[in-house]
Amino acid sequence: MTSTTPKHPADAIPDEMVLAAIDRAARHRARDHADVPVWAITEHLGIGRRSAAARHVRSRLVVLVEAGRLERSRRHGIPAWALRRSGRRHLARASRSGSVPALPESPQQRLWRDAQTLAEQEIERFRQDLRTSIDESVQMLDARSVASSDAWFELSEQLRRAMWRVGSATYCLHEWVEPHDEQADIDDRRDPDDHKLIAAECARRKSWRAGRRNLRLWQDNDTR
Repeated sequence: MTSTTPKHPADAIPDEMVLAAIDRAARHRARDHADVPVWAITEHLGIGRRSAAARHVRSRLVVLVEAGRLERSRRHGIPAWALRRSGRRHLARASRSGSVPALPESPQQRLWRDAQTLAEQEIERFRQDLRTSIDESVQMLDARSVASSDAWFELSEQLRRAMWRVGSATYCLHEWVEPHDEQADIDDRRDPDDHKLIAAECARRKSWRAGRRNLRLWQDNDTR
């Protein structure tokens, strides 16, 4: 169960909420280790990295390690924390008793929601850009003077980009399934009907889908 930004003073984020944030952050990282850096913990708590609340959380991490509920390690020189068995037991008991405050919306849920919103806002503009590019290609085909090869090459890039943005927005709006907190939402670039395809065709389509969730690639000045 999630909520919006937690309504706790900087010094009143419960330890159980910190443990829950570490647990969810580890699941959503989809890696083979359970330890997470402090920036991931604050992100799942919905607090700023340099805020007073973040400073409070860092101090509680020390206490929770000393209490045996967390284990501290280092990944590529960066401190990270993971739940120990006693921490998991404590979190489970607190969850059963209903004493764990709801975490704010997860980063992956927020990314999905933002993609839905932006796709809804932009898809008609992307479609109009594509129509404009198609009209330009027809005009070049019908022109009395022969267009230069560079003009055709430039137009091919324009068409490819316009079509890719329509495809990406279509995926985000209609095909990206809403994520759940139980697991990481990683785009494996698969489609439910891929099993109907031969291996070569499946690989070709997966290559098309690269970056389809990357909203930065929708920017007008992008040269994808």
